Amino acid sequence: MALLGKIREKSIFLIIVIGLALFAFVISGALGTGNSDSTSNEPIGTINGKEIPLDNFRFMVEQTERNFGLTTMQAVDNVWKQYIRNFVFEDQFEILGIDAGRDQIEQVVSSTESIINDERFINEAGFFDFGLFTDFIVQMKNSNPQAYESWKQQELSIISSAKENIYFDLIKSSIAVTPKDAEIFYHLENDNIDIEYVKYPYSQISDTIFNLSDQAIENYIDKNQDKYSRNESRSIEYVSFFENATEKDIKDIRESLSNLTEDKYEYNDVSKLTDTIVGFYNTKYLNDFINRYSDEEFDSIYLTKGRLPSDYAEILFNLKLGESFGPYKDINSFKISKLVDKKKSGSIRASHILISHNESNRKPPNVNRTKEEAKRIANNLFRQVLRNKSKFESLAEEFSDGPSKSLGGDLGFFTEKQMEPAFFSFAKKNRIGKIGLVETSFGFHIIKIVDKEDLVLLASLTKNIVPSEKTANEVFKNATQFEMNSLNDNFQNAARASNYKVRFVPNINKLDENLPGLPSQRRVVQWIFDDSREIGEIKRFDLSFGGYVVVKLKNINDKGVSDIDEVRDEITRELLNKKKANLIIKNNLSLTTLEEFAGKNKLEIVTANAINQKSGTIVGSGEEPFIVGKAFGLEELEISELLVGNRGVYKLKIKKKSIAEDLSDYSKLALELEIEERKNLPSLIISALENIAEIKDNRSIFY
Repeated sequence: MALLGKIREKSIFLIIVIGLALFAFVISGALGTGNSDSTSNEPIGTINGKEIPLDNFRFMVEQTERNFGLTTMQAVDNVWKQYIRNFVFEDQFEILGIDAGRDQIEQVVSSTESIINDERFINEAGFFDFGLFTDFIVQMKNSNPQAYESWKQQELSIISSAKENIYFDLIKSSIAVTPKDAEIFYHLENDNIDIEYVKYPYSQISDTIFNLSDQAIENYIDKNQDKYSRNESRSIEYVSFFENATEKDIKDIRESLSNLTEDKYEYNDVSKLTDTIVGFYNTKYLNDFINRYSDEEFDSIYLTKGRLPSDYAEILFNLKLGESFGPYKDINSFKISKLVDKKKSGSIRASHILISHNESNRKPPNVNRTKEEAKRIANNLFRQVLRNKSKFESLAEEFSDGPSKSLGGDLGFFTEKQMEPAFFSFAKKNRIGKIGLVETSFGFHIIKIVDKEDLVLLASLTKNIVPSEKTANEVFKNATQFEMNSLNDNFQNAARASNYKVRFVPNINKLDENLPGLPSQRRVVQWIFDDSREIGEIKRFDLSFGGYVVVKLKNINDKGVSDIDEVRDEITRELLNKKKANLIIKNNLSLTTLEEFAGKNKLEIVTANAINQKSGTIVGSGEEPFIVGKAFGLEELEISELLVGNRGVYKLKIKKKSIAEDLSDYSKLALELEIEERKNLPSLIISALENIAEIKDNRSIFY
């Protein structure tokens, strides 16, 4: 995996800085490192004994929120994971004596497209020049100190990523897949069997014939504590009160919109004259009118029919200039739309083969041909396409320098402002299917026109469908009344008396933000995890999207082994299935054939073909890896004993066993498997290091 890939995927600093602008990349003269000072001694957590300063953490969270549009808790989680990654790797770097120098940093920078495609860092030969980049950054040290400080933080991340790459390479070098390993994998995937089987499902035996005590369940938990360990969690019950517009609200909103369409006449007490208030239908100043009276500002974007509201697209698209339609409902609003303009063939779909040269804008780094050479290549390809139009896509994939080459040159639909004038002019003037050669600042384009669509410009007067003040007050009254009733009575009884639905939410974690049916309810989670909370407490909260929720703290689950009530259903099912399996085997032990087993228990003989060991799945029965494994141990026409599976007890017969023909050489497959193993290694290493790290998490105190 390339360094850039790791950095983009894992490094918060790098992502932020690249996303803001190239401008943020400044470099310290010696490419040295240093830690920023903290203004607070209170850590938000510790990782292997190293503290994470609260102020540094908050700064990173704010940056992540702002630059990626994440919620606070999403940003908190991302930054926390990055700190864990950095800290656990620092320990490994120190143990192994791993360090990164200028060469590794240059490799990272030279792999960043936003930098290497910037003209300021391209030398006379047309290639990215790390020296030019370094000079630029040194100059920025004095001219833009803020950008320089951003780089110093960014630099730490780049160095860390370079060290990670060295670390991964050391471990990857120890991975080896032998031809014998490849042979085993090959046969697991390609050997298959056809079987006949009878399955006695556990579901056909009633649970009531077995006695399963709580003591048996508790004993099972004691023997499997690792399996049933739990983190600290809380459970709640809640009733929600959403502010939704009533039928009357919707009717009033529609009428208010309609009232804006016609001219109105009002007597002016000051001028003693009758004023005319021009309506939507007659106004000459659509932009100003919409911005004044509409809930959405005027949008000057031209749209294809496919981007219009689907239920009314045909009507809206075929309006005459100046004609209006509405009111009509569009998702959560009412609209009246007027056709302002229409562009014939304003949206065009085309494919191209781009041949760039050393004078082209945004040319790929590997392109160093002259303009004359590019023109000759383009002319040659143009002639080939004219002789055989069906070759266009394949030639684009092979020769094009454009980013759409993998799509056969397909650019999708575009409008005038999205293309250079010469390109769009050709596409606009010529018919669908026409192929031509056009020069732009990007190079020479062999263009094929694929499709054309008309565009319309609509001026839409919009009123959002929102609850009225009266409705909002009624919702508040109901929520408040329920809260009071639930405090004086049983929560469930109070809800039942008012016909409210109670929702139960188990296993809420300390850092959760979203609850089922209730997004962005961090305040609720903070409240239920307050150390002073007691089971049974009730509180009303405002919903961020309008309305209220009344919450009752149902359970407090400390970290440790799960209580019997939490896992009763799961364990009961597992233990009952074991008892049922024993009973089935006891009652059918003497039966030797599928016909006998099926006949005695009124079951069917089922056929399943092309079963392999890699999937472990039986068609018609689901995942049964143990059954599949036992089947491959049988010979053709051999009948199995009774086998205990996930969903029932099986008896099967091998109809056919197909062993794949061996490869002449397993070396190539071994190499492919080795590459795949190495590709997956970083994520496995990271997970392992995080699992063994000593982590103290105080995030819930501050967020």
